[in-house]
Amino acid sequence: MLKGSFELIGDKSISHRAIMFSSISQGKNKISNFLMGQDCLSTVNCFRKMGVNIEINNNEVYVTGKGLRGLKTNDNIDNLLLDVGNSGTTIRLMMGILAGQNFKTTIIGDESIGRRPMKRVTDPLRQMGAIITGKDDANLTPITIEGGKLTHIDYHMPVSSAQVKSALILASLYGDDTSFIHEKVKSRNHTEIMLKSFGADIQVNNLDIKINPVEELFNRDIYVPGDISSAAFIIVGALICEGSEVLIKNVGLNETRVGIIEVINKMNGKIEIVDERKICGEKVGDILVRYSPNLIGTTIDKDLIPKLIDEIPIIGILATRAEGNTIIKDAAELKVKESNRIKSVVDNLKLLGANVEELEDGMIIKGKSSLSGGKIKTFNDHRIAMSFSIANLISNQSIILDNDKCIDISFPGYFNLLKKLSK
Repeated sequence: MLKGSFELIGDKSISHRAIMFSSISQGKNKISNFLMGQDCLSTVNCFRKMGVNIEINNNEVYVTGKGLRGLKTNDNIDNLLLDVGNSGTTIRLMMGILAGQNFKTTIIGDESIGRRPMKRVTDPLRQMGAIITGKDDANLTPITIEGGKLTHIDYHMPVSSAQVKSALILASLYGDDTSFIHEKVKSRNHTEIMLKSFGADIQVNNLDIKINPVEELFNRDIYVPGDISSAAFIIVGALICEGSEVLIKNVGLNETRVGIIEVINKMNGKIEIVDERKICGEKVGDILVRYSPNLIGTTIDKDLIPKLIDEIPIIGILATRAEGNTIIKDAAELKVKESNRIKSVVDNLKLLGANVEELEDGMIIKGKSSLSGGKIKTFNDHRIAMSFSIANLISNQSIILDNDKCIDISFPGYFNLLKKLSK
């Protein structure tokens, strides 16, 4: 049983962007409720190496921006090495900024980053004039970028990816004329909202984005709303554990991120939003969730996938408690996350005794399933680890994670919170 209320840690996507955009603005910026996870600290470390003064005080961060063209390397370094750790957001968004700088950088990361595809970013940046080299024709790290004068771009996105879109928006700030980016399906839009508040000239018309180059961005203070992707684990825990009732405060409710709530409503889950409001242009609210014994299966496809791509693993756990089939499709993007999340979820659920079938682009979970214990392979993937820690709440025997340290990537203090709510 999970009972109680808590204030949610800051959103990972917004925390990354707050550091990056503050670093290339002019003046001092205060970021409140910043997520002190390993991924976001990788972003902090990269921008510190480029001369940005970043002070951390508890969960407040003060960034003294260097201006759009003010990033620099040490005078003795002709090729700056930047380590993004495990963070896909850091590497992909930062490449858009580095493409417009007048120095050379080489980006590396951990083993997981070394397997993730980057040509989706490096190819369009090359079209804009950036000189980019690297392993497998700059598809894999290490990747070297020689920034410089960029041209504009008119680009139709082949994949739905907020990271690729954001990289191109950032590069367009340094372009020679107006750039246009066209999405297939709307992906999370934190970049558009936040950059506009810094003074960027961005216009969004449904799936079409128009960006004019600017001379400078200007400082502003940012409050980071709670991360709905992190809330999802506690939400599902409360839905499936008898007698549970949890209030989660200050959750970001951006329309491009609330797919998890839409799915829970379709599955007959007891969830409601309380006190909806706006902070720094982002919709925020409190989420009240209760035990839901009458869950039903549903279908999740291309219309919803971009709004809940990070929540698929925990939805897999939820689906084991629902009557009927839950079908997840059009989610091939899961294969190139920190792990192949389709295979990671399916194999681990099968290990626990769930009735689940792997698809080329998703999975079918046949409920209701009784889960037994076992040792889970997390593949050092924070969302796999957290998902199966929630499965442990309803399992007949203990579920053991082969690595729980990876959770610090996105949710430091997670187990302490789970313990507090479980009392």
